[in-house]
Amino acid sequence: MDTPRTGPIDNVTAYSMPPSTYNAALTEVGRGTPGGEFLRRYWHPIAISTDVTDTPQNVRILGEDLIMFRDKTGRPGLVYPRCAHRGTTLFYGKVEERGIRCCYHGWLFDVEGHCLEQPCEPEMGKHRDRVRQPWYPVADHYGLLFAFLGPAEKKPLLPRFAQFENLGPNEVIAAEDSGLGTGGNGPHFIAPCNWLQHWENVMDPYHVAILHSAFSGTQFVPEMAILPTGDWEYVERGVRFTGLRKLPDGRSIRRVTEVMLPTLRVVPDVHLKAGDIDHIGFTVPVDDTHYRLFNLQRTYPGDNRPRGSTYNGKRWSELTDAEHQLMPGDYEAQTGQGPITFHSEEHLTSTDKGVGMCRRLIAQQIKVVQDGGDPIGVCFDPAEQIVSLEAGNYYE
Repeated sequence: MDTPRTGPIDNVTAYSMPPSTYNAALTEVGRGTPGGEFLRRYWHPIAISTDVTDTPQNVRILGEDLIMFRDKTGRPGLVYPRCAHRGTTLFYGKVEERGIRCCYHGWLFDVEGHCLEQPCEPEMGKHRDRVRQPWYPVADHYGLLFAFLGPAEKKPLLPRFAQFENLGPNEVIAAEDSGLGTGGNGPHFIAPCNWLQHWENVMDPYHVAILHSAFSGTQFVPEMAILPTGDWEYVERGVRFTGLRKLPDGRSIRRVTEVMLPTLRVVPDVHLKAGDIDHIGFTVPVDDTHYRLFNLQRTYPGDNRPRGSTYNGKRWSELTDAEHQLMPGDYEAQTGQGPITFHSEEHLTSTDKGVGMCRRLIAQQIKVVQDGGDPIGVCFDPAEQIVSLEAGNYYE
């Protein structure tokens, strides 16, 4: 007969729970918040480059609503939506060769916010050079449009990744924002939860054997259901997990996964293709309760490797609620934590070590920024601009 458990948890119901809270410093991304100021010290992708045209588009990033466009010469621009004249939105503006013209009184701004014309004023505005539309620096890079939303004097160089620099014959870099890796499978997918819930999940290798295997059936390949042995370590720009799986055929696979500040996720091929990483993802905060996932893939014409999954012949977005219950994946597990998970309710254990390391790293770098320093991963020296990635699947 079992001995009744005694102690402080006996006869306790949910009624006695204290108020639930989350770690605001790590999760809130708006300007002026600790996490928001930390994130604003880096470049972030905001769009697929080819999607940015001479039609103004609304975009939301780090809790800010902005207008992006490409002038008729091809230069990208990212500006505050309210026109500096009388405040109407530039979403209805007309894009011209030199910039974007407000629909209300025709003020023309270039991609860096300089006021070039004030048509209703004498001489097109004698003092137009005293007005500047708020703007942010942007740059096309690897097929993505990146933006820097931080203080101008702290703008770093755009990072370059060794795996995407010296392409082989016929190789290209494919960029997409379908949400692949988080349940999405359509363009411009936005996930309805805080960015950290997805990013830190990369350093949780043990959920694969439960969520993606035992609970939902084989969502990747059967070998991924094998619990790895291994450990986490801090590396120059983030956290790395090296796990070893003993395979039924006698071989072993050493699988290396990384996260890098501010939002980079480096996950090896889930179908266990051997070799170095050839794809990366950026978990970009839209605001406190939404994020987007941008992916880059080194590929070539005719590359037919599996990308994403279908269930019962349906795409993920086409599944019914009942089917989502039967086959939950990362999307369900992460959004199921709520818009921002309540950290006060968690009980972290030894297999959550990587999650704790991610959170401590961000907290440390937030403190660096608050003290006036530069967080890890920002670069001002071209000689240090190339970033090498160690992730991959290695058979032994």
